Amino acid sequence: MFPPGHAQPQDPDAPIRATDNDAALARLSAVKKNYLQDAFVKDLVPRAHLQPSRPPLINIGTYVRSHAIDLLVGEWLQMAKASGTKVQIVSLGAGSDTRFWRIETGPAKDELAKYIEVDFTEVTTKKAMAIRKSKQMNSLLGDPEKVQVAGGGTGLRSPKYHLIPADLRMPPTVSLGPVLTAGESTEGGPLLSPSLPTLIIFECVLAYMSPEASARLLRWFVDYSSTGPEEGGILGCLVYEMFNLHDAFGRVMVSNLQARYVSIPGAEPFTTLESLSKRLTDEGFSAARALTLREIRRAYIEQSELERISKLEFLDETEELDLVLEHYAISWGLYLQNPGSSSSWGHWGLKQQRL
Repeated sequence: MFPPGHAQPQDPDAPIRATDNDAALARLSAVKKNYLQDAFVKDLVPRAHLQPSRPPLINIGTYVRSHAIDLLVGEWLQMAKASGTKVQIVSLGAGSDTRFWRIETGPAKDELAKYIEVDFTEVTTKKAMAIRKSKQMNSLLGDPEKVQVAGGGTGLRSPKYHLIPADLRMPPTVSLGPVLTAGESTEGGPLLSPSLPTLIIFECVLAYMSPEASARLLRWFVDYSSTGPEEGGILGCLVYEMFNLHDAFGRVMVSNLQARYVSIPGAEPFTTLESLSKRLTDEGFSAARALTLREIRRAYIEQSELERISKLEFLDETEELDLVLEHYAISWGLYLQNPGSSSSWGHWGLKQQRL
């Protein structure tokens, strides 16, 4: 978006915010080509009907990423149903994600107690406006009398869905924490309850933060979950991001981002899957695991799905696809305050489909 030779934008965060536009266009393309089902993304992309499709390599990569995250979130909701409790989901750096609306129109909507999205003020302002303009998205927020535009148009509040502007790079005790722990006028308790199983999601977020800032953020959620009742204190974390950027291909990725004035200090320390898992356990998670998108595509997606998407478009760049997928990973971690009373949650994670 900002090719070499152009002056660096006055707002240093503008290039980072622009990456969400790339992700939205990639998802829209994957939906148009029938890789994914999403009836809402078009409402968040300006002139969606005029946007060109992306190449097959991008469509397939978007599919693998999205399908794997859908599997992890779906299992979290299924475990809630099995345990007879509701859950909370907090999407940090949510951008143009449509997951809340997809859950609300799916079979697991009754398992969701609250869905909270956080992003830059500029992003939440645009998203709040787009949601209010979309009849189908707005209708799923619940009782119209309980839906409020917040923060002078920078956020939204509804019975289930909350859109909050915040800079995640700031210490959470200053920026995010006070908002999540504040009482709600309609329910009396905090916006984010420490007594309900909570899943936090980071999709291409931590890479744009310093390792110190992301560590503070992860630790805050673990510490807050530990304040719940003894039988509570269940926290899941799901992270998708680029990694292993020190090889030749990774250096090209970094160079391409730098040409757009995008820096990724949060990705540089993580060169192995073990380092991604260790980041979570270092901040208090009981257990963690990480997989590359290449490995997920090879062994963690159902054979029937692979056969279906293989018929959508012809791909003659399988080696390049594998190379790209090898530089993105999904990691997940679990914190259990009381492992004995929450043992069933310990099975949460991607399940291998093929050897």
